Amino acid sequence: MRYVMVRYRVHADRAQENEALVRAVYDELLATGPDGLRYATFKLDDGLSFMHIAETEEGANPLAETQAFKEFQAQIKDRCQEQPVVSELARVGSYRMLTG
Repeated sequence: MRYVMVRYRVHADRAQENEALVRAVYDELLATGPDGLRYATFKLDDGLSFMHIAETEEGANPLAETQAFKEFQAQIKDRCQEQPVVSELARVGSYRMLTG
């Protein structure tokens, strides 16, 4: 399994737009049900920072194939005050959170 975390901070006037784009990604995921993906998004307590965590199989990323995710990514640099930082994660342990 591969675990990735992405964290960024949006401009205050773009937070609602960003959240709507994220919700559209989940709407598409629920409608299409791609295999090999576990995904979660969190908004931090400042209301402007977001964190996404994805679990995928090695070499596959069904999220990148969704139209809503492509639309989410299209103007991410313009929405962000702090650009996305992608981190690979090494799972040490989990309780009912991640598979494997």
